[in-house]
Amino acid sequence: MSLRELVDAATWTHEPEAVVHDGGVLRVTAVEGSDAWRTTSYGFVHDSEHALVQPLDGSFSVEASFVLDYTEQFDQAGVFLRVDERNWIKAGVEVSDGTPQLGAVVTRGFSDWSVAPVPEWVGRVVTVRASRDGDAVTIRAWADDEEPRLVRVAYLDPDAAVSAGLLCAAPTRAGLVVTFTGYRVGAPDEALH
Repeated sequence: MSLRELVDAATWTHEPEAVVHDGGVLRVTAVEGSDAWRTTSYGFVHDSEHALVQPLDGSFSVEASFVLDYTEQFDQAGVFLRVDERNWIKAGVEVSDGTPQLGAVVTRGFSDWSVAPVPEWVGRVVTVRASRDGDAVTIRAWADDEEPRLVRVAYLDPDAAVSAGLLCAAPTRAGLVVTFTGYRVGAPDEALH
């Protein structure tokens, strides 16, 4: 599925400030204060992310590619799997304390966050894939033509109806523009390792 097909078939969880489809890329301008988080450590609930999602049944993988050229605190892009406002997974690259961090937030009532620094990915095209099969979502990511690296394996109710797609958010500033270069829905990963 191309970015154009996604725009035509999917819906935004929350409308971004602007969306421009320009040739083979999709530029999304995030609203200042947009984010997805529930309670843990910070004590607030943010349900204002910009996720362009579509219902996906059964087992699948969804991946988004984007240019890692953003630099402000908590700027983020990646993929989003949503069951409802209390159950969702986001995975991608988020800037934290001056460094791009590859990570995932898994929310089942309360959010948790796992991160690993990836400063070597700055300026490159990053791809993040979430693969749902059975009761698990496996997150992998890579830059350019690198081999995918395992980021996270998370539980997701195997009977839950899920909408999935690409994501961006700008919790602390105005003016974040994320350039998405690709989007794909396919079969789930065949193996964990």
